[in-house]
Amino acid sequence: MRRVRLLRPEISPVLEYLPALKSLFVSTGVVALAEIGDKTQLLAFILAARFKKPVPIVAGILAATILNHALAGAAGAWVAAALGPDILRWVLGGSFLAMAVWTLIPDEIEEDETKVAARLGVFGATFVTFFLAEMGDKTQIATVALASHYADAVPVVVGTTLGMLVADVPAVFAGDRLASRIPMKLAHGVAAAIFAVLGALTLLGFGPAL
Repeated sequence: MRRVRLLRPEISPVLEYLPALKSLFVSTGVVALAEIGDKTQLLAFILAARFKKPVPIVAGILAATILNHALAGAAGAWVAAALGPDILRWVLGGSFLAMAVWTLIPDEIEEDETKVAARLGVFGATFVTFFLAEMGDKTQIATVALASHYADAVPVVVGTTLGMLVADVPAVFAGDRLASRIPMKLAHGVAAAIFAVLGALTLLGFGPAL
């Protein structure tokens, strides 16, 4: 009798990257939603109105966000490595739930964060003000938490940086005309819901299930 050889289909190499893609997409989406109405988006409106030079403003936002979120991602990776699994689960779960509440609170930008020396130029002014405004902001804290949650800082940092650009670049080019058309409460509600689900899943021990 002739044997029939069954061929097992090869698993696509893309499947190896699914965890990284998942953390990238979740990080991008949640930060883009959380950034709507955030003080750094308000700062983008102010800088666009003041300088009327969108290209160096966007370049400054990108550079400041990469540096700021890279530091946050490194902090998140350190937290994941330093804490035991049980402690990390409770810390991250509580952090995500706190982020859910924080996202629902409207932001106001302080006057000091818009004052920069004129000699820095448009790029320099944008870079410095965005970097300082992002320190301790919800999107930076979210980057720390997401990097710890997924235990892979690179796709998280790329995702949170993309999320910032998705929210802030249109603000630079469209200005106040765009702000009046964005359903901020809805966007914040969706972002808060995602943070709440992440917190609940983490506390229940599902790890990076979302």
